[in-house]
Amino acid sequence: MLGPGAVLCIWLGAVPWTALMTVAIALLTWEWVRLCGLRSRARPGVAVPAAVFVACALSVFGLTVPALACLFAGFLGTWIGAPRLRRRTPPPPALWLAAGVLYIGIAGIALIELRHDNDAGRGNVLFLFLVVWASDIGAYLVGRLIGGPKLAPAISPGKTWSGAAGGLLSSMGIGWLAADWLAPGNPDVAKVLIVAALLGIATQLGDLLESAVKRHFKVKDSSMLIPGHGGLLDRLDGLLAAAPVAALLAFGVGYGVPLWR
Repeated sequence: MLGPGAVLCIWLGAVPWTALMTVAIALLTWEWVRLCGLRSRARPGVAVPAAVFVACALSVFGLTVPALACLFAGFLGTWIGAPRLRRRTPPPPALWLAAGVLYIGIAGIALIELRHDNDAGRGNVLFLFLVVWASDIGAYLVGRLIGGPKLAPAISPGKTWSGAAGGLLSSMGIGWLAADWLAPGNPDVAKVLIVAALLGIATQLGDLLESAVKRHFKVKDSSMLIPGHGGLLDRLDGLLAAAPVAALLAFGVGYGVPLWR
């Protein structure tokens, strides 16, 4: 249900998309604070959703620079202001707690900025989602079928180099098809493949990052929010890493232009 719901909100416009982002950010920050062994409704855990919500609200009104400044202020305030709570392993949980402000906040701002481009926003966000999904599915299927040497056994023992290659090729192939569908007119194949490859690589790095975080906290899933599938962080780890890359690419090509142009 997550996929169809997200696509529907992307298609309907910036307002439904912003509403979906509000719910997603609330759940993501709750999961992050929970991973750190704290509660998001009490200090210091409440600082994470508070900083991310204010930053994303600024982004909704087009205040991107103040939004980013708010995130970094929230990161520093959480890190410095939070007590050094007891945990089993270093570094102090205050740093881990503060890192969630940037990890979730930057991705949230990127996704809001991408969709609020009235001319190209729908296509850009759909392109991003399709590439991320293609990377995840391709990596899983090829990794299961071929197997072989492990990609990062110390972080995620199940991932293989063959799966990484399959995910990259899948993201490039689906990216090319998506670009032709979303903006017909013989797009530059080389540019499309490069953009899709960058997003595909970011997706896999995001997956590895989330695995490293869970390994640090010695948990299998970020939460039990989605029965049988873990938490929202587990489902959106690749998207959280790929979204800022997509936003930077969209900024580079200019407002109202597909990010692969």
